[in-house]
Amino acid sequence: MQLDKILQSQGIGSRKHCQQLIRQGHVRIDGQVIMDVKAKFETTDLTFSVFAQDYLYREQVYIALNKPQNYECSHRPQQHLSVFDFFPDELLARNIQTVGRLDQDTTGLLLFTDDGQFLHQLTHPRKHVSKYYVIETENEITQTQIEKLAQGISLKNEKGVFAAHSITQLEAYKLRFAIDQGVYHQVKRMLHAVDNEVIHLHRDQIGQLTLEQLDLAMGEWCYLLPEDVQLLKQVEST
Repeated sequence: MQLDKILQSQGIGSRKHCQQLIRQGHVRIDGQVIMDVKAKFETTDLTFSVFAQDYLYREQVYIALNKPQNYECSHRPQQHLSVFDFFPDELLARNIQTVGRLDQDTTGLLLFTDDGQFLHQLTHPRKHVSKYYVIETENEITQTQIEKLAQGISLKNEKGVFAAHSITQLEAYKLRFAIDQGVYHQVKRMLHAVDNEVIHLHRDQIGQLTLEQLDLAMGEWCYLLPEDVQLLKQVEST
């Protein structure tokens, strides 16, 4: 691929701006200054630097964030900070999007990508990708409530029945379960429907990918490894 196109594809800037950077001697490959905008390079495992900042060429990006509270999943937040504030300009220039959403007061695993097919695969209702949550409740959790959650609940203004699976009671006021739908405020509404309320909600797993595997502190993010992406892609249509 031509060098100016490589830089543009990685969010460094417009084609014209990238050409200026190259001609001004600000771009290096393997430590060597490259001033030919039309120089071509194999992109597999390609590393380059701009103003001494190193980059690895990524055809598409897959990112995980351990989202803190009080961040909105929006480029234009209304009342809080944006989850996109965590990322450098070159990533934002690639038009990365959240893979699904978390409420501003919900913490945990949130994915980002510029791969539209990947985003569709993980968010389309027919894919039934499981999302796992740890829920702290206002009232002590009863066996009756657990049974109702497992059997399925009707939610106001929603079609169908919404059931939790893989339910584990962790403490008297804490449980963990998975859902494979994604309607508005679903977990909170499910708990409300069984006469309880969510005090804190934390997502710790999507599909087969867990926050524990990624070892991210609150507010930290990382690029997903190819094997992480493959784990997420291992879903089946129904």
